[in-house]
Amino acid sequence: MARKEIYYTVEDKGRDQGKVFFIREMAASQAEWWAIRAGLAMAKNGVNLPDNFSDMGMAGMAKVGLAMVAQIPPEDARPLLDELMACIQAVPDPSNQSVKRKLIDDDTEEVVTRLKLRSEVFKLHVDFLTATAS
Repeated sequence: MARKEIYYTVEDKGRDQGKVFFIREMAASQAEWWAIRAGLAMAKNGVNLPDNFSDMGMAGMAKVGLAMVAQIPPEDARPLLDELMACIQAVPDPSNQSVKRKLIDDDTEEVVTRLKLRSEVFKLHVDFLTATAS
């Protein structure tokens, strides 16, 4: 089964309205390593983890969400958040979704867009892992 992919269109009013982004699931090894590092950073910083956290993997991380990552120091959180953003590409012309490119800072002009994109990366991983587990 290929990695899951989605196109996300910004619907919120603002400077990013109508922009389209392509999101592709991390490779399993990358997602596992991401979840391990996030878990270790949270544990090191006293974030209350669920008892079965080590068994949750990326799906569990998505369930507890970015709120837990937000509780760790910025120097630990930034590489994790940047790695989520690396799953996202810009679609410069929404009418031609076959053209995608790496994100640059100017692709998102609203903070809420970046937060929603990260949330969509989480959802993509949860949906994929839930589907494969059943």
